[in-house]
Amino acid sequence: MSKTKSDIRIEDNTQRILDLISDGIYVSDRDGRTLHVNSMYERLTGLKKEELIGRPVDILLKEKKFDNILNPRIVKTGKPASSVQTDPKGNKLILNGYPIFDENDQVVLVVTFVRDITLMTQLKEQIAFQKQVIEKYKTNVRRLNEDAAQKYPIVSHSPEIAEIQNYIEKVAPTDATVLLQGETGVGKDVFARQIHRISNRADKPFLKVDCPTIPENLIESELFGYAPGAFSGAHSKGKLGFFEMADRSTLFLDEVGELPLSLQAKLLRVLQDQEIIRIGSTKTKKVDVRVIAATNRDLEEMVNQGEFRSDLYYRLRVAVVTIPPLRTRPDDILPLAHYFLSQYAARYKKMITFETEVEAVFQRYEWPGNVRELENLTQSLVVSSDEGTIGVNALPSKMVAHATGDPCRKVAMDALAQGQDARETPIDKKGLYRSLIKDGRSLKDIVAEVEREIIEGALDFHNSTSEAAKHLQIDRSTLFRKLKRGQDD
Repeated sequence: MSKTKSDIRIEDNTQRILDLISDGIYVSDRDGRTLHVNSMYERLTGLKKEELIGRPVDILLKEKKFDNILNPRIVKTGKPASSVQTDPKGNKLILNGYPIFDENDQVVLVVTFVRDITLMTQLKEQIAFQKQVIEKYKTNVRRLNEDAAQKYPIVSHSPEIAEIQNYIEKVAPTDATVLLQGETGVGKDVFARQIHRISNRADKPFLKVDCPTIPENLIESELFGYAPGAFSGAHSKGKLGFFEMADRSTLFLDEVGELPLSLQAKLLRVLQDQEIIRIGSTKTKKVDVRVIAATNRDLEEMVNQGEFRSDLYYRLRVAVVTIPPLRTRPDDILPLAHYFLSQYAARYKKMITFETEVEAVFQRYEWPGNVRELENLTQSLVVSSDEGTIGVNALPSKMVAHATGDPCRKVAMDALAQGQDARETPIDKKGLYRSLIKDGRSLKDIVAEVEREIIEGALDFHNSTSEAAKHLQIDRSTLFRKLKRGQDD
């Protein structure tokens, strides 16, 4: 005959109830004899009931079944106790023991709850290891930034650059987007790194994207990444773009004017909303990226020509830094030349200096390639020269000719630069003609060169394209076209 519900007693199901508990349970009497263990205890320790039930805990301790027991302490004090035990498998177990009293307040049983903290210990160790990795990463980033400060220093004695550095120190700690303007080779990259180094993101890597060097069909995936299976040949796990990699850091977009119109809208979205969408995905992802953009092009003119989005242009113009060309800051030429000389002399293990005449040529030369041209020339001179001094004869003949020039031509150009009427200047017109045509150039080429030099002189004098165009009585687009044509020639 089956039992009714009223006949079922908890005592009859104690074993089953204890086996349902997620902690291991070890029950012993006041004499330390093992009375019961549940199935979870067996799983945690690997010890079986058959080898434990009826045996004193102190004997099991001697047999190294475990290395710590709570029973004697709890029986003696009548108070709960806790400890850590290591089982035969090497697992760390936390023990929480509790006394059970009889009607005379004597301890008759000790019930110990056992929990495996091996995983917790491993997690703590992993967290500690991760902290070490993060600290090492931060240290490496700091070291990289220090190395970058040595590799990309701002070497200058000119008031123009000093003014720019003062402005950078105000802008760098903010999250404002920075637009660096200037000719190719003036050092926009160096100033971008300086902004990052003194920003609040200096403990993160500085990421640079050379926009013109990435094929147009790849630049979107490089900047914004793509989702798994976004297109044929795509990685099955997808790919992070530069914006995701630069999260909480700085992304330098060099020559941003070369970005296709189709991508300019996505860049605008990042700047406005700080979110991206990977190719092949519909999900937006928040990013925290400080953008520094650089260009050697006239973005305002590109906007007028419909080649650059006006909304993006104005979004980029939060903090604008215009870096003047090297020819307009002669005070920086020799300090930069000496810096590059010391760097490359040390690299190639040479003791070498410039002759005074070389320094004079450097100061009179116009440096159309700016700081980059000066650096590359200095490296070439160090590589190709023996130890000692570098003389004028080691310089490119075109540079020497351009820097020194024919005396007749120099008088005429100096007169123009000083605002005098060249016709009132006492020069040998035949000599001037001979100096201008000696390399076989046409009148068109000669006029283009003179135009360019006059325009450059006007830009140097007024320090403003608008003012220079106004005084030369031409519009700005004509000024830039003539200047560009002269540089291309």
